[in-house]
Amino acid sequence: MPTEAQRRSRTGGFTLAEVLAALLFMAILIPVTMHGVAVASRAGILGQRKATAMRIAERVLNEQITSGQVATATPYGNVIDGDLSYPWTMVSEPWTEDSMTVLTVRVSFDVQGTTFEVAANTLYDPTVVTTSTSLPAITP
Repeated sequence: MPTEAQRRSRTGGFTLAEVLAALLFMAILIPVTMHGVAVASRAGILGQRKATAMRIAERVLNEQITSGQVATATPYGNVIDGDLSYPWTMVSEPWTEDSMTVLTVRVSFDVQGTTFEVAANTLYDPTVVTTSTSLPAITP
């Protein structure tokens, strides 16, 4: 009759089949999990860069309109944000409903080797002259 200590030592480990089953399970689960993490990471980066590109497009539209040089301005450019480059192009097309013009700014950016693009557009009336006002300087 085996003693209590002998019985405990025989039942304390895993069998080879259990270890192999655990390794097989991990071999299946780890690549799927890593792919999910990569997809989530790419989605996060894409969202951040898309938001930045949209801010750039809106800023370019605002600058072009407030400067009053829509017709004479260079229709392309490049904005550097951090270590990333956001090239933009501006297209001016006549609007079919009125004498206004549709201004469209497209900003492109890369995420993990794929190029994406956002566009912002607005109606612009070239007959209206925009003026900017500056506030007087306040000296202490």
